[in-house]
Amino acid sequence: MSIGADPEPGLLSRIVSDMQAAGGDPLYLKMAQTIGALIEAGELRGGAALPSERDLAKAAGCSRVTVRKAIDELCRKGIVSRRHGAGSFVAKQIDQPLSVLVGFTEDMKRRGAVATSRVLEREVALADPSDILKLGLSPTETVLRLTRVRLSDGEPLAIESAVVPASAIDIPSMGESLYDALRASGNMPVRALQRIHAGIATAEDAGLLGTAPGSPVLRIERRSFLSNGRAIEVTTSSYRGDRYDFIAELTLDP
Repeated sequence: MSIGADPEPGLLSRIVSDMQAAGGDPLYLKMAQTIGALIEAGELRGGAALPSERDLAKAAGCSRVTVRKAIDELCRKGIVSRRHGAGSFVAKQIDQPLSVLVGFTEDMKRRGAVATSRVLEREVALADPSDILKLGLSPTETVLRLTRVRLSDGEPLAIESAVVPASAIDIPSMGESLYDALRASGNMPVRALQRIHAGIATAEDAGLLGTAPGSPVLRIERRSFLSNGRAIEVTTSSYRGDRYDFIAELTLDP
């Protein structure tokens, strides 16, 4: 397996020496724990390349199967990702400010990443009681329901289910970004209320996000409003807990 960027000098010898000082766990677990500890200590930062499987096996005096099991363990925990034809890399953590209302597509563009989606559901249907309550609709109005897996540079990061009034958007011309479509129709939200709580990935979540069942997720519900106070969007999302930190700036109440 080739590597797209050279690892830090001396990284191989550091991994091997730390492994030798570790306890009596199976070799692949010692390797995974050693690399994981270097990542946690900040000595391997997000985006950093790991040594190739061949180089790790040679330095540690083990088989490539053992190295592959160690990398698999790190990938299972979400702290390392494989890139086809490039190698294994430390996963990048995403800091998401809570004070900024921005869609996933625009957020990834600002970070220099390409946002794509895998559509799970896209339908126009009558508003249900929850839609009527949260969006202030009548029982005869219709909504667009859009459920997608959101990906950054091909990596799944979130499962997102959005509901907007069908009258607020030109559905046939809608592209990758729901917010771009709302902006084009003059219905771009200007503020939102957002509720976040911790959860664990179900088997279905894990399959869609490429994580293990029981791994941490952040459950988010957002209700967005127009400048006139009308609710325009309700979105529920499950974000990978190993890839997202939500940050907020606090000020002292005078």
